[in-house]
Amino acid sequence: MFKRTAAQAWRSRRLHSHLSYTAQAARARPGRSAVIASAGATAGLLWYSFSTTIHNDAIITPKPEDIFQSIRKASTSSTGITENDDSICAVVWGSNQYNVINPNEPGVQRVQYPVNASWLKDVALRDLALHERHAACVDAKGDVYQWGDGFSSSTSKSEPQGPKLTLRGQNIIQLQLTESRIYALSASGKIYVIAANAEQQQTPAPKSPPASMSWWGPSWLWGEEGKTIDFTEIAPKQKLGWGERFVSISAGRNHLLALTSSGRTLVHPMNKNANTYGQLGLRKFDIPAPPNSTDIVSPTRVPVELVPKAEADPFATASPFSRPAVLSVPPSTSTNIDGIDDQHIRFSDSLFEIPSLKGIKVSQIAAGDRSSFVITDSGRALGWGANEFGQIGLGGNMTLGTIILPTEVVLSRNVPGSVRTRCIDISAGGDLTCFVAERTDGESLIYVDLLTCGNGQWGGLGNNLYSNAQGNPVRAKNISGLREYNEDSRSMSPILPHAISVSPTGHVLLTLDTQAHGGPGGLGRDLVAWGTNHDYQLGTGKRSSLPVPTTLERPEGGRFILGQRKAAVRDLAGKVWKKKVEVEQCAVAGYGNSVIYWKIK
Repeated sequence: MFKRTAAQAWRSRRLHSHLSYTAQAARARPGRSAVIASAGATAGLLWYSFSTTIHNDAIITPKPEDIFQSIRKASTSSTGITENDDSICAVVWGSNQYNVINPNEPGVQRVQYPVNASWLKDVALRDLALHERHAACVDAKGDVYQWGDGFSSSTSKSEPQGPKLTLRGQNIIQLQLTESRIYALSASGKIYVIAANAEQQQTPAPKSPPASMSWWGPSWLWGEEGKTIDFTEIAPKQKLGWGERFVSISAGRNHLLALTSSGRTLVHPMNKNANTYGQLGLRKFDIPAPPNSTDIVSPTRVPVELVPKAEADPFATASPFSRPAVLSVPPSTSTNIDGIDDQHIRFSDSLFEIPSLKGIKVSQIAAGDRSSFVITDSGRALGWGANEFGQIGLGGNMTLGTIILPTEVVLSRNVPGSVRTRCIDISAGGDLTCFVAERTDGESLIYVDLLTCGNGQWGGLGNNLYSNAQGNPVRAKNISGLREYNEDSRSMSPILPHAISVSPTGHVLLTLDTQAHGGPGGLGRDLVAWGTNHDYQLGTGKRSSLPVPTTLERPEGGRFILGQRKAAVRDLAGKVWKKKVEVEQCAVAGYGNSVIYWKIK
C-alpha cells in the first residue's frame, strides 16, 4: 500500500510539471490553446482514475433495467399454488409463439421465467400433451380439450383462444399428439383418432342408413349428441384375446405404437411416410379402400407395401464415385395408393402386430420421431428405426442409418462383467433417447444410471459435452448413481427417476423420486433440467443451454420441488368434479416450452 501511494505521488508530480509546461506553451501559441486545454483535462481525468482506490466491496449503483428485472423475478410465483386462495394451478415457461402454454395472452411470445398459469386454476388433469402449434389435455371427466394456433380456425390470432371441448364421453386416460392428429386411449382400452385442426373435425353430412343396417347401429351406440366431431376408432387387425385391451400408446412423427395388457406390441401407420426409416418393424399391411371409389368390383381393402428408404435405394447417401449407375430407383411406396389421401384420419384404421416381436412379452413402449423402442419383461431394451445420430444406442461402431428389425440395445458396455444390468424405463423424443438402467453388483448393492444417446448438439446427452451424434449410451452426470437413506429399511437405496419428458426440440425434464424413501417429512420431488434453452424452456431466465442435468431453481428462490396434495378439482367446464382429490405435479417438455400441471393420481 505504501509503495502504491508513493508511485501515485510520483505520477502526480510528473503530471503537474507536464501541465505547467503545457500552459506556458499554450500562452506562446494562442491558436492551439483550445486543443491543449482539452488534452490537459483528459490527462487530469486519467490521473484521477489512477489515483483513486476502489475497494472490492464498494457499493455499485444498479441500472434501472436491473432493478425492474429483480423486482419482476421477486414478484413471480411459480409454486403451482395461487397466493390469494391457495388453489392449484399450472406453471408454464418458454415459447408461446403459437399460444400453446398461455392461450389467454396471445400477445406474449415467450415466458422467460416459470410463472403460475391462471387459465388452469382449480383444474387437475388425467393427461396433457404439447405439440409445436397445438396442445390437448384430458380433464377429470375424461373429456378432451384442445387449443393453440394449429387447432383454432379463428383468423384473429390476437384474441384469447382458450381450451375447447372436442372429444367427449369416451373416458379418455392418455393422449398422443402429432402434427395433424390426436390419438386418445380410453379407460376401456380403445384407441380413437381425431384431427388436430378444428376445421377438419367437422362431422360429415349424415347419410341415410341402408335397409340392411340394424337399429342398434353406430348412431345409436354413440348417440348424435355425444359425437360432436368427426372421429374414428383404430382397431387391431386381429382380434385381441379374452380380456386383453390396450394399456399404453406412444406416437412418433408418422407412426404409433400400442401395447396390450398381455404384453403384445402393435403398430399403426399414419401415412405413406410411416416406414421411411423402418420404424414400423414391418412393411406390408392393408388400408381401407377410398370411400369415393365407384368401381363396384374394387376390393374393400387395399394392400400396401412401404419399403424403408435405405432398402429401396441403398446408395442414396453414397458419393457419385462409389454409387453404381442405375437406370431407376424402385419406389419405396406402393403405386396403387398414389391417389389416396394419407392426411385423412381414416387413411388407416388398423393396428398390426410386429412379426418379430410375436411371442415376446413387452412391458413398455416408447417412440421417438422416427424410431421405436420396447422393454421386454426380462429387462432387455430393443430398438429400431432411424439411427443417423445413434439414437437407437447400438454402439459407436454401428454406422447404419436405418435399423429395420428390433435389435437389442446393450446397456452394459461400460461396466464390469460381474454387474448385472436391467433396463427399467425408456423415454424418447426427437432424435434423443434416455434409458434408465438398474445395476446390481456382486454385493447386492443396487444403483441406477441414466444413459442417453442420439443427437446431443445442444447438450441433451447430459454428459457435459455437445455432440450431434452419440451411438454408445453415455452416463448422464449429476443424476446417475444417486442414493439416499431409506427410513423403512434403514439402509441406502437408489434414487429413481420418477418421470422423464424428452422434448423433440432437445431439452429434457426429469423428476427425481426424492420422496419415496424420505419418510413423512418429505416435501416432494426435485425437478432437473438440461439441454437446449433458446426459448427459455429450461426456466433459468437465460438462453444459454445446459449440457449437464441441473436442479431447477424457482424465480422467487429455492429449488423446484414438485408436490402432492389433496384439493378440490374442477373440470375445464368450471364444474366441481370432486373434493379432496389426491393430485401431484407433473412436468411436460414441449416444443421450446415446458409445463407443470396437476395430475390426478
